[in-house]
Amino acid sequence: MATTRTAQTTWEGNLLEGNGVVAMRSSGIGEFPVSWPSRAEQANGKTSPEELIAGAHSSCFSMALSHGLAQAGTPPTKLETTADVTFQPGTGITGIHLTVVGTVPGLDEAGFVKAAEDAKANCPVSQALSGTTITLTASLG
Repeated sequence: MATTRTAQTTWEGNLLEGNGVVAMRSSGIGEFPVSWPSRAEQANGKTSPEELIAGAHSSCFSMALSHGLAQAGTPPTKLETTADVTFQPGTGITGIHLTVVGTVPGLDEAGFVKAAEDAKANCPVSQALSGTTITLTASLG
């Protein structure tokens, strides 16, 4: 069964001086302020589209990796995934780097890296972001 998740942004003003609020409508977890300076310069307590993408990507990748490892008979005890989304004003998103450190009893480093590469290629968010370069560093903790 397909599901749809919704976020809504209300923006006021022009790009450089305006600001907005992103509301997570499906979950109701909150509203998050956003502005051009928080995107192109320092966050200063506000989020950005790139940070929201990083959250989506790190969580989707972790789910895909956990599932793949469990299906292979080596379920993880813990996965710590960071997604770094690089934004260049005037160019756009120039790359995403995933870093994952896993605790996976019964699995060697080579097996973990292979599983992580598979998750990177096949998680739905990676596939949606296939227009940009996605790199990966994977290791056992």
